[in-house]
Amino acid sequence: MNTPADEDLVRGHTVYSCVMGSRAFGLATEDSDTDRRGVYLAPTPLFWRFDKPPAHVEGPADEQFSWELERFCELALRANPNALECLHSPLVERIDATGRELVSLRGAFLSRRAQETFVRYALGQRRKLEADVRQYGAPRWKHAMHLLRLLASSRDLLRTGELTIEVGPAREDLLAVKRGEVPWPEVERRMTRLATQNDEAAATTPLPPEPDRPRVQDFLIRARRASALAADGGTSAG
Repeated sequence: MNTPADEDLVRGHTVYSCVMGSRAFGLATEDSDTDRRGVYLAPTPLFWRFDKPPAHVEGPADEQFSWELERFCELALRANPNALECLHSPLVERIDATGRELVSLRGAFLSRRAQETFVRYALGQRRKLEADVRQYGAPRWKHAMHLLRLLASSRDLLRTGELTIEVGPAREDLLAVKRGEVPWPEVERRMTRLATQNDEAAATTPLPPEPDRPRVQDFLIRARRASALAADGGTSAG
């Protein structure tokens, strides 16, 4: 559970925040929630205590989730889909100089690891959908829609070396899946085809084998150092 101090980190130290989910993907409808994701830079003196600042915070607003900068970088370097997509949202709500540098580094996080992490996540979600079909006779159609979206996004990333999260012309086809208008066997066929296309794209992808970890680490160290220099003497460290 969050403490007031945790929420203050988000309120006072966010370097980047954006809208994610259906609104960022171009799949929003009238009943869509507004999901917000962000990155905060915990003041460096907080790390000098025994009790470290949290690696992530839920809230303070509804449907809001934020990562501490170091945790976010760790996830993005591992090609975590949620972290990578966050950096590519077209709906940025808040950004400062540190956030702008983070966004400018988004290419440094991309690597062939994406093929494993995106597809592995998709396979896990597909198993859940198949379990729903066995138990209830139908999948959760919204989840099926987002799984197709993720597989297409991953395929295009592997093909081009660039991550685009907006679905563009695929919007209506995907929303038809969400409404349950596409039979489950056809949805399964599309999932299988996209997974195969991901494997094919991985064989010729322009992405590097590994992300540029030294470049990201240099950014993190400079951000921590600047925060320490800006600290108000020993007061911030308690």
